Amino acid sequence: MKKIVRAVLLAAGLATAAFVACGPTPAFADDKVILGTDWKAQAGHGGFYQALADGTYKKYGLDVEIREGGPQVNNRPMLSAGKIDFLIAGNLLLSFDNVKNHVPTVVVAAINQKDPQALMAHEGAGFKTFDDLKKAKVILVSKDGQFSFWQWMVAEKGFKDEQLRPYNYSIAQFLAEPGAVQQAYATAEPLYAENAGAKTRTFLLADEGWNTYSSTIETRWDMVKNKPDVVRRFIDASIIGWYNFLYGNHSGAYALIEKENPEMTKAKLDAEVAKFRELGLIDSGDALTKGIGAIDVDRVTSFYDKMVKAGLYKAQDVDISRVATSQFVDKGVGLDLRKKLVGQSVASANAH
Repeated sequence: MKKIVRAVLLAAGLATAAFVACGPTPAFADDKVILGTDWKAQAGHGGFYQALADGTYKKYGLDVEIREGGPQVNNRPMLSAGKIDFLIAGNLLLSFDNVKNHVPTVVVAAINQKDPQALMAHEGAGFKTFDDLKKAKVILVSKDGQFSFWQWMVAEKGFKDEQLRPYNYSIAQFLAEPGAVQQAYATAEPLYAENAGAKTRTFLLADEGWNTYSSTIETRWDMVKNKPDVVRRFIDASIIGWYNFLYGNHSGAYALIEKENPEMTKAKLDAEVAKFRELGLIDSGDALTKGIGAIDVDRVTSFYDKMVKAGLYKAQDVDISRVATSQFVDKGVGLDLRKKLVGQSVASANAH
């Protein structure tokens, strides 16, 4: 009887071992990640929506939720409060302010190698170069702009406060005054003016020395310290999403963006993406060799020095080592995919 029981137990043990060895691997839940955006869904968020739409985040073991920003939604305090994990921020000035005010956040990627901030003039107004704009009698600048890039323009580029007029985020005054110049987001106001029948010339501040990054990705220092693998996977997947959005089939991202923000249409999204490429906002500079999202800490320091010179900060206000880290970028992630997608695009164009 003992031999029979022993045989039965042995058989059961072998069966269990075989099930463990050959059976399905136990499923583990994907890491939940919440990304907050700086405004309503638009092409400037396209790579993130692309990674969500085509399953790239899922492939990297992430369950990502994208929460829109907007006029009534400020996601910035949600990051430091731990309510979201990542934030699409603006330019480095916001990050400088965080460090100055001891907010424990850090930039971990820079999607825009060039800030889209620009000045816009009428095509026939005689402003052929950026320096010509110093002759304009009226330059429309928002309150935020007056206390940021305008200070740099006065200190470093020779513009005068006498030229300054308030900009209320309507292009009506610009359209009514052929000699007026106004601030513009290179992927927005020039397109609005064109739709209104006005031909314009756009001068990107980044091409004149305004060397901040923009559309940065911020997270908290505790995420960097305690969940570096989650941060790495999120950044890598987002980079892949951006290459697919810029050069591949981005219809899935378009569908999600249009669903979130009905003001967006395929035509509007196409126009914005064309501007990204034309102006080299995302895939340029260090991104060409290090991958989208590249960060040069020396460049961060250089921009801060310019802001100190312009009077926005004092030299000791900000510990630059706390502003940004290149720990999760500059690895060449996605460059092979870029080569493949761009090659396919060229081949397709030649075939037609």
